[in-house]
Amino acid sequence: MVQTQNIPAKTAHFLELENQFGAHNYHPIPVVLDRGEDIFLWDVEGKKYYDFLSGYSAVNQGHCHPRIIARLIEQAQRLTLTSRAFHSNLLGEYAEYITTLFDYDKVLPMNTGVEAGETAVKLARRWGYVKKGIADPEARIVFARGNFWGRTLSAISSSTDPVSYKLFGPYMPGFDLVDYNSLPALEMALQNPNVAAFMVEPIQGEAGVVVPDEGYLRGVRALCTQYNVLMIADEIQTGLCRTGKMLAVDHEEVRPDILVLGKALSGGVLPVSAVLADDDIMMNIKPGEHGSTYGGNPLACAVAMEALQVLQDEKMGDNAENMGAMFRKAMQDLQSPLISTVRGKGLLNAIVINHSNPEAAWDICLQLKENGLLAKPTHGDKIRFAPPLTIQPADIMQCVDIIDSTLKKFEG
Repeated sequence: MVQTQNIPAKTAHFLELENQFGAHNYHPIPVVLDRGEDIFLWDVEGKKYYDFLSGYSAVNQGHCHPRIIARLIEQAQRLTLTSRAFHSNLLGEYAEYITTLFDYDKVLPMNTGVEAGETAVKLARRWGYVKKGIADPEARIVFARGNFWGRTLSAISSSTDPVSYKLFGPYMPGFDLVDYNSLPALEMALQNPNVAAFMVEPIQGEAGVVVPDEGYLRGVRALCTQYNVLMIADEIQTGLCRTGKMLAVDHEEVRPDILVLGKALSGGVLPVSAVLADDDIMMNIKPGEHGSTYGGNPLACAVAMEALQVLQDEKMGDNAENMGAMFRKAMQDLQSPLISTVRGKGLLNAIVINHSNPEAAWDICLQLKENGLLAKPTHGDKIRFAPPLTIQPADIMQCVDIIDSTLKKFEG
């Protein structure tokens, strides 16, 4: 039951509607949002907030970016969907654009991030059978503990979070787990000749913005090459300028065999995801063996090209790098006893809360909301801070002041 005491009537009305008629598969902060622009959100009562979640990094370009919305409207009035039963004039144009930008031979367009992850796993298995010579159906995919790439049955089969997988079995076979940020553990797993791929997040987002040691990704790349295993980079959350580079793997100049993109690929306008790989991997799948009704639809193609161009034209990677460094330094300078760790890269950051109350991070986020900043805890004691990449220095410092004043209410 939703607790609506001391909640304004209009907000309570919408919360009660969701509670009565919607599935209870989320536990949101009790705010009902009505409008967004750039780094700001407004609720149904008219209150303004800084957005420090950005739709889990889907809104890197800022809410309702005018160029992306204009392209959306233009294309929506012309053609939205053909299905892949027919060609559209935009699919080839989009495929050329995105493969040129990321330097891969081919793209396989999908809709959601988890669909892209599933696609990458299918591509890797097929490559393992056709190219590596693994006996069907013995192919194995290795994942890092603490990973998160969705909640489909395949995704939860690789999860180490009981909230995701408990009482949803039986699970997908052929998945192995190794410790994140451990090259020795990975090498041991890759010695199995039936391993087709290692799928890894360059930074583990949902786990609490866990940043691996410098050199880890280069080591992953070297081991995958050594053992003839595909490196799959899950850049759904870390990609598209969020960490200060177009891709998080760019920080170590690593090129994955399969690149998985989503979220900000549409600037938060509609579900768009993509899987990129070279012909040796991509061309093992033939007509009828994989697909999607909406994948690569004209509306998605138009929006994705504009969203990617906006990131480049407005140099959002550079801004993320600079603003992220400013934010982390300012947070460290607070020297709050409630903050045990400040970590992140670019504008993907988190703090770990040091408090005896296991609900402290949640309570802090509720108070942040009251003070005009929206964030949400992950895994109990961690709060992720990921504003749109358009944020400027004055807003960074204003938000640090909000966080500081909020934390002080919980000290002692």
